[in-house]
Amino acid sequence: MKIKKKPYTALFPCPVVLVTCLDSTGEPNIITLAWAGTVCSEPPTIALGIRPSRYSHKLIENTKEFVVNIPTAKILRETDYCGITSGKDIDKFSRTRLTQEPADKVNPPLIRECPVNMECTLKDKFPLGTHDLFLGEIVQVHIDQEVLDKDGNIDFTKADPFVYNQGEYWNIHKKLGKYGFSKWV
Repeated sequence: MKIKKKPYTALFPCPVVLVTCLDSTGEPNIITLAWAGTVCSEPPTIALGIRPSRYSHKLIENTKEFVVNIPTAKILRETDYCGITSGKDIDKFSRTRLTQEPADKVNPPLIRECPVNMECTLKDKFPLGTHDLFLGEIVQVHIDQEVLDKDGNIDFTKADPFVYNQGEYWNIHKKLGKYGFSKWV
């Protein structure tokens, strides 16, 4: 038997990403987000839900570019820290000792410790309520060779991403199937 609850954000799991952006002087900032996802394959587009009160909100709105970095479980502590502190008050790169790497097509830096980085240009922003939805077109992807399988695809056991599940971080452990495996014959 199921119980009924009032509407809330019950979707899980949510991917955890570190988004880098720049302030007006060119200083980088990092924001941790769990409300992120792919929303279009052509052009490749990613969506981010960000509260207008967050420091990075205005930075992305003003510069119209950002980088989505996928962290590994190895930097879980740093990732969490970037989500509970404000870049208005501290330099998160210095505090966490995460390493900046130059991007190819946008100004915000990549995070070296993240095996996958997606450079994005802001295509649109929609106010939704407590959050605004930012749509970014992915203009360049960087992948560490060490996380690729023999076919050149991301091996998620090597990339070691984690997800956010309603207040908790969880790891991803094993493949359960492949797209299309259930085709009835």
